[in-house]
Amino acid sequence: MTVDEALKVTNQDIARYLGGLPDEKMHCSVMGKQALEKAIENYRGAPSLEPGAKIICECFGVTDKEIERAIRENNLATVEDVTNYTKAGGGCGNCQDAIAQILERVKAEAKTEVKPKLTNIQKIRLIEETIEREIRPSLKHDGGDIEIIDIIGNRVIVALRGACATCKASNITLKDFVEQRLRELVVPDITVEEASK
Repeated sequence: MTVDEALKVTNQDIARYLGGLPDEKMHCSVMGKQALEKAIENYRGAPSLEPGAKIICECFGVTDKEIERAIRENNLATVEDVTNYTKAGGGCGNCQDAIAQILERVKAEAKTEVKPKLTNIQKIRLIEETIEREIRPSLKHDGGDIEIIDIIGNRVIVALRGACATCKASNITLKDFVEQRLRELVVPDITVEEASK
C-alpha cells in the first residue's frame, strides 16, 4: 500500500478489518484513522492541524473539521453519536452545544445535495455491495450469515443463515441492523423482510 492509498483508508475500513465494532467503540477506529493521518503528516513534514480547523473539544483536541468528516462519513445524527466516534464532548461537556451546531449545519448541507435517482440495476448492486461490505462481516463475526432471496422495488427479501437463522433476536437484527444500514446507505424507504421458511 502506498502512502496515498493509506490516506484513503476510512475508519469504516478499519472497523471492518477488525470484524466490526459496536457504536460506543467506533471512536477506536476513528482514533486509528487519526493516528494514520498524523503518521503520514509527520512522514511528509506537514502541519498537524488542518488549515482552517478550529479545536472544538479542548479535552480531546478534536477539531471542527474532524467532527464534520466523522458526521459525513458515518451518517451521525446525535451529539452522542459524535462522542462515540470522535470522543468530542466526552470530557467536560462544554463543547456539546458547538457539536450540536456542527451537526445541524452538516445535516442542512447534506439535504441540499440532491442524490441522483438510482436505476434498478444500480440499486440492486448497491444493496449487494452494502450487504457484502457492511452487514455480512458483522453477522459472520457472530456465526451467522445472510442471503438475498429477491429484491422487489424497495423490498429486500433475505434468508438468515447459520447462528442468525435460529436466533430469537433475528427480527431485531433484520430491522435494527440490516434494514437500518440499507436505509442509510442505499435508499431511506427500503424494507427488509425474512423469506418464508
